Amino acid sequence: MWLPIPPEEIPSLPEGPDYLFWDGGEDGTQEYPGDPADCVFYVVPYMAPAEIVLRPVPRMTSVRVVQTLTAGTDHVEPGLKDLPPGVHLCNARGVHDASTAELALTLILASLRGVPGAVRAQDRGEWRGGFQPALADKNVLIVGYGSIGAAVEDRLAPFEVARVARVARSGRTTARGPVHPLTELSALLPDADVVVLCTPLTDATRHLVDAGFLARMKDGALLVNVARGAVVDTEALLAELERGRITAALDVTDPEPLPADHPLWHAPGVLITPHVGGATSAFRPRAERLLVDQVTRFLHHEPLLNVVVTTGPA
Repeated sequence: MWLPIPPEEIPSLPEGPDYLFWDGGEDGTQEYPGDPADCVFYVVPYMAPAEIVLRPVPRMTSVRVVQTLTAGTDHVEPGLKDLPPGVHLCNARGVHDASTAELALTLILASLRGVPGAVRAQDRGEWRGGFQPALADKNVLIVGYGSIGAAVEDRLAPFEVARVARVARSGRTTARGPVHPLTELSALLPDADVVVLCTPLTDATRHLVDAGFLARMKDGALLVNVARGAVVDTEALLAELERGRITAALDVTDPEPLPADHPLWHAPGVLITPHVGGATSAFRPRAERLLVDQVTRFLHHEPLLNVVVTTGPA
């Protein structure tokens, strides 16, 4: 079993398997800890580029489980064609909910209350007051109502928002209210003061936020992306930002990392953080608990958690 965390640092790992540490190394050239053909349980390096994550995959002829430590699996899915049939790809649902939801609220509040401008004014020694929008009484639309989207709504509750609308791939009813199907998104956009993107990146959601989506957002609305950069058409977003019609707070971008000379850095009304939604002190204990649970289930031939897809016949 290949782990991106030293196994001796993970409490309660079941005895028996041969645990090997591999995180790809800083430049992706770290030697393999063993023969990839012998690996049966591959936990991919956290936040490593796809080319590093996928490098050993074609040689993993015995692998049965590929486990990510991210909620998204889009960086791993291109390698599924190289795996034998019956391999389970599992994500880290639940590991990043608290941290990503915290950042979503941070981005919303910082953007609405003008915190980036206040920091720049502080650097210049300027005292600049004035009224700013509040989150209270705003309509919030959450696009992608999985565990992270639900965690965002948990944290919105104390802020006296006027209404929360929820959108997911398919509609359903929750204790908090209806979740609208993606087909109803267009009708919901004009009422939203804040749109929070939490959706996975799939063929259906790539460039979901295009020129048409943005045009339906109300004047002065805030777009928050804690999902994946490619959910947003960057050129379309830039055009709206340059017009000053909407604002944006982005933890993820397309391309990513964002090149130093990219115009998005200096677009008006944008706040950017460098894909740090899950990178907090809350990550490690939650990731370790997930790994212990998944390995235990695997060894006991019990159903795995968070299975996203299972490879089929070649």
